[in-house]
Amino acid sequence: MQDLLIGTLTQGLIYALISFGVYITYSILDFPDLGVDGTFPLGAAVTAVLLTRGVNAWLTLPIAMLVGALAGLFTGLVHVKLGVRNLLAGIITMTALFSINLQIAGSNLTVDRATDTIFTSGPVMAVLGDMSLMGRKLVVSLLLVVAVKLVMDAYFRTKSGLLLRAVGDNAGLVTTLAKDRGMVKLMGLVLSNALVALGGCVVCHEQRSFSATMGTGQLVYGLAAVIIGVSLMNFYTGSPVSQALRKNKALGWLAVPAGTTAVVLGSVLYKLCIQAALSAGLPANMMKLATAALFLLVLVLSGRKGEEIIHA
Repeated sequence: MQDLLIGTLTQGLIYALISFGVYITYSILDFPDLGVDGTFPLGAAVTAVLLTRGVNAWLTLPIAMLVGALAGLFTGLVHVKLGVRNLLAGIITMTALFSINLQIAGSNLTVDRATDTIFTSGPVMAVLGDMSLMGRKLVVSLLLVVAVKLVMDAYFRTKSGLLLRAVGDNAGLVTTLAKDRGMVKLMGLVLSNALVALGGCVVCHEQRSFSATMGTGQLVYGLAAVIIGVSLMNFYTGSPVSQALRKNKALGWLAVPAGTTAVVLGSVLYKLCIQAALSAGLPANMMKLATAALFLLVLVLSGRKGEEIIHA
């Protein structure tokens, strides 16, 4: 039972990286980027090939992010420069990436057990060598997610980050500031897809494998994680506990958690719900159906039927 819980928490943390990307496109940019379902396996495909060729495990992380960023750039250029609607631009990217992923790694690719991953690399073993593999996966995933979250929080406080948020909330303001809305969208899509590809990269390290179909449903997962997390955050910020914390200067920062915190919480809770369904006897081949059903339930219970997902 303990190993199952640790494994589920690890999965929730890893998939939070994907949810970060979806958070940027849907909740900030107002951009339904269906390319996520292609970018996720793209990161995994590149990682699997690099690992099998002996590339340093930690070096695969920035390489996967770079490749994912290029996919996001392509989506942005199709939308901004060619004038294709955002939904269709994402579909075009997703479709193209399916073939590209097959060219990179084939339909399936397994990483040999003797090959080091970020969870078994020298630096990690030197510090966490006494822990079990599952324990190392949990610790490394937690540190990675916390690092990404802190970088994102810091970025959103910069001028560039504020402009990115403004594109979705008040696009006219960006134009008033003599900034190109299209370029800001491009920047957001690049960042979003880089994070999604990073998630695919870490999943490949964790599972030691790549599958061409592993991206199916990742957009749904990311959306559900965002909605669950944001809904819980909204409930919390209106609670007496949050109201009391706002009056305390030392603990005031706990009163209104950052959106990225909500995303991590939502991702972990969503994985726990799916795992609970599997533990209750749901066949593994019904997991996608359970994911869709849970997502529908989340939408209904949160009162977000679709039009209010944006700027959650």
